Amino acid sequence: MDWSPLILSLSLAASTTIILFILSLPIAIWLSRKNSFGRSIVDAIVTLPMVLPPTVIGYYLLVAFNPEKNLGKWYEKIFHSQISFSFTGILIGSIIYSLPFMVRPLKVGLQNIPKNIVDASYTLGKSYWETLWKIKIPNCKNAILTGIIFTFAHTIGEFGVVLMIGGNIPNKTQTASIALYNSVEIFDYKTANTYAIIMILFSFVTIITLNIFSNYKKIKTSF
Repeated sequence: MDWSPLILSLSLAASTTIILFILSLPIAIWLSRKNSFGRSIVDAIVTLPMVLPPTVIGYYLLVAFNPEKNLGKWYEKIFHSQISFSFTGILIGSIIYSLPFMVRPLKVGLQNIPKNIVDASYTLGKSYWETLWKIKIPNCKNAILTGIIFTFAHTIGEFGVVLMIGGNIPNKTQTASIALYNSVEIFDYKTANTYAIIMILFSFVTIITLNIFSNYKKIKTSF
């Protein structure tokens, strides 16, 4: 069995998770504040990848990054490579597709912080930014971990977006889920079964990790 698709999937998931955490934190902070029409629109846009078919996202990214179009042409001129059918392409697709899995837990975590804790910080003369970094963020550790784990696990299993924007290029865009599909296509069920079992085990470990951490938090806060 070729292990490179699994290594590529792990690399893609790790890169997506790190970038999304950096991008999602300010978005979640802004969305967690008082509701407004503008925030509702942005929230809907952020959540959209959760309900859109992955192939739709992949298709429009493929169109947008076409070397014959402005964005694709500009990228190729600057970096002397194309976004489509490259690791960069599947990374961008993964970031967009997994965006709600990072933003929503962070947003909910920030909104669930007891108001009296925040008010006490302001009463003691702390600024908005001091309250954010010293009170709000530390009280969102559970939400942050949830977002990180969900994003990582969700990216590991991506198929439609990656296939549309990256194709099936070994050692370049062939992730574990695509390698599984490719193995079935050539009737190599032994390899397909191995990939499937590894991904099931990974998903199971992810859920167990979340449950253990969640129970630990409940026990800790009960004392």
